[in-house]
Amino acid sequence: MPSKNKAPKDSNKADSSKSSSGGKGKSGSNNKKEKDDASSSSNSGQKLKPATAINARHILCEKHSKKEEALTKLREGGKFDEVAREFSEDKARQGGSLGWKTRGSLDAAFEKAAYELEPSTSGNPRYREVKTGHGYHIIMVEGRR
Repeated sequence: MPSKNKAPKDSNKADSSKSSSGGKGKSGSNNKKEKDDASSSSNSGQKLKPATAINARHILCEKHSKKEEALTKLREGGKFDEVAREFSEDKARQGGSLGWKTRGSLDAAFEKAAYELEPSTSGNPRYREVKTGHGYHIIMVEGRR
């Protein structure tokens, strides 16, 4: 069966709710993070080194439909910071940049999802979706320390 998982565009959508590696997030729609991690499958099976701080970006949308529009732009190859400027409804106007955040300083669901992400770049982001009391977030991490 592992050979079927080599087709990330089709298999991750169907497998996202069943996947044991991506089942850590609270949101049932973690398939986007898994899809992007599939390209670096050698790292996705390994645990990340513990971090005390992350440099994070996010896109915050109040409505699910707007979050889906942002995801569509990202899937089409849009840069994360540009999509954040267009779609994010929060005050992080610098491409969704939240800067360096230490453990315990973020919403629990947001923090859990963010600390499980591998660092990536705005041009080729690895991201995860999560819903909090603030709305729907698309999160990416640029650095860990």
